[in-house]
Amino acid sequence: MPDIPVEAKLTWLPNWLRPSIIFLIQVIALIRSAWRQFTRFIARMMPKGLYGRSLIIIVAPMVILQSVLAFVFMERHWQTVTNRLSGAVTRDIAAIIAVIEQYPQDAENETIIKIAKDQMDLNVALLPAGPLPPPGPKPFFSLLDRALSQKITAQIGKPFWIDTVGRSNLVEVRIKLKDSVLRVFTRRSQTYASNSHIFLIWMIGTSLVLLIVAILFLRNQIRPIQRLANAAEQFGKGQDLANFRPTGAREVRQAAHAFIEMKRRIERQIEQRTTMLAGVSHDLRTVLTRFKLQLALFEDEPEARDMQRDVDEMQHMLEDYLAFARGVSAEKSATISIPDFLEELSHDAERSGKNLKVTHHGRAEVSIRPQTMKRCLTNLVSNALRYGNAVELTSEQTTNWWIITIDDDGPGIPQPEWETVFKPFYRLDTARNQDISSTGLGLAIARDIARGHGGDIKLCESPAGGLRAAIRLPV
Repeated sequence: MPDIPVEAKLTWLPNWLRPSIIFLIQVIALIRSAWRQFTRFIARMMPKGLYGRSLIIIVAPMVILQSVLAFVFMERHWQTVTNRLSGAVTRDIAAIIAVIEQYPQDAENETIIKIAKDQMDLNVALLPAGPLPPPGPKPFFSLLDRALSQKITAQIGKPFWIDTVGRSNLVEVRIKLKDSVLRVFTRRSQTYASNSHIFLIWMIGTSLVLLIVAILFLRNQIRPIQRLANAAEQFGKGQDLANFRPTGAREVRQAAHAFIEMKRRIERQIEQRTTMLAGVSHDLRTVLTRFKLQLALFEDEPEARDMQRDVDEMQHMLEDYLAFARGVSAEKSATISIPDFLEELSHDAERSGKNLKVTHHGRAEVSIRPQTMKRCLTNLVSNALRYGNAVELTSEQTTNWWIITIDDDGPGIPQPEWETVFKPFYRLDTARNQDISSTGLGLAIARDIARGHGGDIKLCESPAGGLRAAIRLPV
């Protein structure tokens, strides 16, 4: 159903109100679009693992809380205390100026200088009249500079110059009087809340301690989940689960127990199916053996030879059916040499009168089920040798994958059939060779074996002109 324009939906509104409503709807749509883009950006930036996300859930509130506390402390404590301390020092300086200007006691002002030092803890000196020093650089953190300047301007109202940077423990103030310049040295702690760094040290220190505890705790909680995921991946590849036992939180242990029970049920089902298939195979092979013995009693006649071929074909079909129904065997994984493994395939092809070119790059060892994987490659190589003249097998092992490609120069397979040919009992005889009979299980068995190792098989066009079968297995 086509979208109805916004203007058509608002025809019931008065004409004078309609433009405002349309503009409001457009603004809301723009905000929603911007919000969706922002959430997508955040989702891309967020860690994908459970450990990283759990750590953010713990760290983010802590950082926000500490930031708010630090901001409130800066605003409430540092600014308030600094303003009060600066105001007190400014009032003392204002009192000294008032005494010097209105109540002179001696020519050298020694009495007021002594009173300022003993009673007010201020180092005061009267300098000859002259210009004040040029303004110095403002400090990066100018809370003291700003507060002291405001107080002097408000309470004294005379030209002044201050230096809160030059001497780390002292603050220098110069105020221009009628016939002299008053210079005052005071401790920084008298004008500034200098002990506030202790609060920041405690805040950062406790945050780091809590963060370390959270990291250690999360690692202990995430590790059982990672072990469960690794066990499921190993079981999916048909590998043994060495020393796996449920650990961690109650929910994780429940999931691990459920996985172990599922593994046992699958193994029991496979064992029962294998036992049944072994019995069926034994019975059928017995009947086929009788057929062969009876055919051996006949003379070498065309009818007998035809029946013998039919019996051989039935036996071959039976082997394929049993191999497909059995699936990935219970063979144990083993570390093999890839060059030796591929050389054996090449030797088997030579014994059948075919030429298979084999090359390998990368590391030379891999952990697989050798006989099962050999059957997979044999099915693919035999297909390629059956329909092509020149066949090349290329192997490469990277950091995480073992990649095998088999190229032939045969007639190939149409692209729409690349996935269909992996279906059991599906035969594409019209596109390949109608004179060659098959059960249609070779590719299905090969893909089943590849997926049993955690990988897959894909078909595509070969540079040689025929078909390429690409196997990708995790290592």
